[in-house]
Amino acid sequence: MSGTLTNAVSEALGRAATALPTDVVRALEAARDRESGPARVQLEAILRNVNVAREGAVPICQDTGTVTYFVKFGVRFPRLAELREVLEAATRSATETVPLRPNTVHPFTGANPGDNTGEYIPAVTWEPVDGDEAEVHILPKGGGSENCSALKMLTPSAGMKGVLEAVADHVVSREGKPCPPTVIGVGIGGGADMALKLGKRALLRPVGTRHPEPEVARLEEQLERLINASGVGPMGLGGETTVLAVHVEYAHRHPASLPVGIVVQCWADRRAALRIGPDGSVTTIG
Repeated sequence: MSGTLTNAVSEALGRAATALPTDVVRALEAARDRESGPARVQLEAILRNVNVAREGAVPICQDTGTVTYFVKFGVRFPRLAELREVLEAATRSATETVPLRPNTVHPFTGANPGDNTGEYIPAVTWEPVDGDEAEVHILPKGGGSENCSALKMLTPSAGMKGVLEAVADHVVSREGKPCPPTVIGVGIGGGADMALKLGKRALLRPVGTRHPEPEVARLEEQLERLINASGVGPMGLGGETTVLAVHVEYAHRHPASLPVGIVVQCWADRRAALRIGPDGSVTTIG
C-alpha cells in the first residue's frame, strides 16, 4: 500500500508544480480583464505561461519551491506511521519524475542532496483531528516570495489599525520583488512562530474565500483594497492588481504581545490536496 500512496502524493505534488488551481487562474483572468497597458501585458504573459505549463505538464516556474505539507490526520487514522515515510518518498519521486528543481541546501556547507529533502525538509505540519481519515495539503513555496515574508511584533495597543498598517506597508514596500500579483497569508496572535505558521496555513484557502468570522473577513477586504490602491501592480510595473487576495487566520495571544506573520505567495499560488481513507483509498480534494 505504501507504494500506491507514495505514487498518489507524488502525482499530486507534480500537479501542484505544473497546474495552477482553477480559482487562481480565474483571479488572474479577472485581473487581466480590468487592467490595461503594461499591467495587462504582464498578466497575459502569466496566463500564457500557466497554459503552457498545464498542457505540457512542466513546472510553472523554474523555482519549484520548498516542498511543504500540512497534514490533518484523524486520531483513529490507521496509516499514520506509513504516511510519515510516504511524504519524504513522494518528494524524492516527484523531484525525479516531474522533474522538480533540487532546492534544499545545507545552511553551513551548501551541500545539496539533490532530491528536495534534508533536515526538517520536506516541511510537514501535523494537526490531529477527529475521525479516521487524513488530508494532505501540498504547498510548494517559492524562495523569492518567501524572502518577502516577515514577522511584525506589535504592541497590543496598536490594535487592528496597527495590523492593517503593518501588513499593507510591508507588502507595498516589497514592490515587484515577490512577482505580484501576490496572495498574502496573514497570521495574527499566538506567538512569533505560530503567527507565521498561521500565515502560511492561510495560503491553503482558495483565492477569494473569506474567513467565516465577519470581523476577520472585513480585515481581509480592507487589506486588499489598501494594497491594491498602492498602484504597485503586476510585476511591480503599475496597475490596479498588486494582490489577488489576502487571507487572515488568528490564534489567541498573550496580553502583552501582538504578533503578525506576513507570508507572501507569488502569482504562482501552487496547491494540491488529497484525502486518504482508512483503507488507503485516495481522493483529490480542493
